Amino acid sequence: MADLSAGEAAPSGALARLLRRKMALFGLAIIALVVAGAVFAPWIAPFAPNDQMFDGLTLEGAPMPPGGKFLMGTDLLGRDLFSRLLYGAQTSLVIGVVANGLALVIGTLVGITAGFFRGWIGGILMRFTDLMMAFPALLLAICLAAIFQPSLWIVALVIALVNWVQTARVIYTETSSLATRDFIAAERTLGASTSRILFRHILPHLLPTIIVWGTLGISTTVLLEATLSFLGIGVQPPTASWGNIIFENQTYFQTAPWLVFIPGAAIILLALAFNLVGDALRDVLDPTQRGRD
Repeated sequence: MADLSAGEAAPSGALARLLRRKMALFGLAIIALVVAGAVFAPWIAPFAPNDQMFDGLTLEGAPMPPGGKFLMGTDLLGRDLFSRLLYGAQTSLVIGVVANGLALVIGTLVGITAGFFRGWIGGILMRFTDLMMAFPALLLAICLAAIFQPSLWIVALVIALVNWVQTARVIYTETSSLATRDFIAAERTLGASTSRILFRHILPHLLPTIIVWGTLGISTTVLLEATLSFLGIGVQPPTASWGNIIFENQTYFQTAPWLVFIPGAAIILLALAFNLVGDALRDVLDPTQRGRD
């Protein structure tokens, strides 16, 4: 029973410990800024994301540089880049949350089932997981995206189908260890049902790991979505996403570098922010790290 108490006490004070970490605060600030921009985009954006302004191009037909009426300049069609970035944040966050959430659910279900029941059930599930891990995630995502008609929800589904394997492997390892602990054996002896053991004793111990992998996974999802959109098989124009903004304007890389650098920097900053918060959560929720702040 001591193990159970330790598992329940691990998250105590986690928020306070998290807020004492400067890099985590930096990551949280970036995430809050991006989320606020995405949520309030209809009120913050000076133009609609697909509006092609008559004065959005130079006399030679080139994109306008940042400054003046257009805070971050315009793209090759005369659309305001700042407005498209705000609406593109909505796409990146929706796919990040939906795809990563779905991948987390699949990975957790597979990992818990394989780790708790083991035997031939666990063997089949883990061999299938190993098979999925043998394929490069990007290559598999490209194949799946090419099969289905790309759209926001299809892209989210494709990313979820290639991103669950790491979670499944980690959850399987922890569940296998927990299933052999004394307090689980005691529960079985007392006649506890499988569902009670799973939901009352196994799952609470796995929550810190699920939270950490859920946070870290969003950065991977955002990067993969941007990569697919950049390759032209992700979210399709005219829907704005940070990846397809770069894809649409890559031919102007030398003459209008802001069209590539600004959305590229946004992608890197958001991925870095989730990584920083995920790393901090891993340290905060790990009982072995307590007292080392």
